[in-house]
Amino acid sequence: MSRLSANLLLLLAGAVWGMGFVAQSTAMDAVGPWTYTAAKFAVAAVALVPFAIVEARRAKAPLPASARAGFVLVGLMLFAGAILQQIGIVSTSVTNAGFLTGLYVVFTPILAFVLLRARPHWVVWPSAFAAFAGIVLLGGGGVAAPGLGDWLMVACAVFFALQIIAVGVFAGPTGRPLTLSFTQFAVAAVLAGLGMLVLEAPTLAALASAWPEILYGGLFSTALAFTLQTIGQRHTTAAQAAIFLSSEALFAALFAAVLLGERIAAIGILGCILIFAAMLGVELVPLRRAR
Repeated sequence: MSRLSANLLLLLAGAVWGMGFVAQSTAMDAVGPWTYTAAKFAVAAVALVPFAIVEARRAKAPLPASARAGFVLVGLMLFAGAILQQIGIVSTSVTNAGFLTGLYVVFTPILAFVLLRARPHWVVWPSAFAAFAGIVLLGGGGVAAPGLGDWLMVACAVFFALQIIAVGVFAGPTGRPLTLSFTQFAVAAVLAGLGMLVLEAPTLAALASAWPEILYGGLFSTALAFTLQTIGQRHTTAAQAAIFLSSEALFAALFAAVLLGERIAAIGILGCILIFAAMLGVELVPLRRAR
């Protein structure tokens, strides 16, 4: 695969994720966040079952218990990020959700330094400040302006960053990416399902009303997009991959404007620019210095 083709796959993954924010938002008209999250991950897990079986049959050695435990840990991080995002999107806009979730690009090197002692590049620190300033501007320009939904999106970005770090730790040595994907989706589906049974009372009629969003979230935003990311990143640089994947924030704003009629104030646009500049800065500046 050429690098251009790989980058186009990553751009498609970003578009799928950006459109997914719209599906997540409109699904809340029929079902609760726990129900949607459980259904979405259940669909994704079922879709990956045959691929995980084929991968297991082709594996040269059985999966060790330590790897299985690591896969479950990845699922826990994914679940935490996903449920915080789904609860938060109820009280914030699709545009805000798209940009604030993208902060995982900034959080990942910071948390990798704290947890793994992987020293980040100096550009991480000004990028983190720029991202925080962008959050404030996106919320209206005041420190107290961002609402609960916005801060839940920031929290979900932290857990998504932890999930990225965990995938890097556990996926490489095993060579079982599809098994990892199936496991994390299954863990997230079970935990969200338990929350659904305790906190919500979904009906068949409600699930039927949200079935387009559930299928999109499960088959495309989850199963397909993660597969596109895995394939594309094998044939392009990390910096280019980050640029194309972070396009999910731009696509979220675009689809929100086209499909939901959302608009953002001028000061919020400046906030979006700062957040996007922070996401690109942590990837492009180290690459430029190395060259």
